Amino acid sequence: MDFIYRRGYRGLLKAAILDWAGTTVDYGSFAPTAVFIKLFSTRGVQIKMEHARGPMGLMKKDHLRSIAFHPEVKSAWEVAHGQPVTEADVDEMFADFVPMQMDCLAEYAQVIPGVPSMVESFHRAGMKIGSTTGYTREMMEVLVPAARANGYCPDAWVSATDVPAGRPYPWMAYQNIIQLGVFPMEACVKIGDTLVDIEEGLNAGMWTVGLTLTGNMLGLTEAEAKALPQKVLDVKRKAIAEQFYKAGAHFVADGLADCLDVVKEINFRLWRGDRP
Repeated sequence: MDFIYRRGYRGLLKAAILDWAGTTVDYGSFAPTAVFIKLFSTRGVQIKMEHARGPMGLMKKDHLRSIAFHPEVKSAWEVAHGQPVTEADVDEMFADFVPMQMDCLAEYAQVIPGVPSMVESFHRAGMKIGSTTGYTREMMEVLVPAARANGYCPDAWVSATDVPAGRPYPWMAYQNIIQLGVFPMEACVKIGDTLVDIEEGLNAGMWTVGLTLTGNMLGLTEAEAKALPQKVLDVKRKAIAEQFYKAGAHFVADGLADCLDVVKEINFRLWRGDRP
């Protein structure tokens, strides 16, 4: 037999699975960063912004653990406490982190400009909107209604504690697809502002888009980003885009509001028979 049959999806995108902080709300992704810095300071350990931002996108306890066991932070912990940081310390800090994060989430629930109109465009294109996050369910029960009041409400959301493991595992993405009732996986695009968002999307078999300016990778408020000289911003944008492409992202865009052309390109590639 010279040929074998292979199914190939040739339809349009059916769903976009979006991240939260830095993608749809909280321009610059400041809510987790501020709390992690404050949390470690209560233990006599001063961490840098880059320590707090480095693991962004992970389930928040995994994020905390990654910070705590960073070589520089481990060293500072030993100086402050006279002994190495342990998993028990991580458990204790996470217990304090949860209420600290929940107390400030509503303050960081401002919707990123252009997100509501882009969600409307996705809906008009026949796409459903799902979402994944590093936040726990109890945190999301604060953030979701606050974001809804500010103009953003996805069709589905799944938290890192709703599934066996958070990013980079694809379980949250899969659970979204079940809730939304869409398939196949190549008919979905994962959009986020962290490298682990890209890994999650790739592991789920989806198209992936990294956002360069609105989230954790740039780490600036909207006003700060706009105040940068254009040449400086262009250099930073290019460097961030390179990181996303090295992580396997299919596309990059400045923010969610700039993704309509990306959706059109993916639809063309699906029609052509391409897969992520």
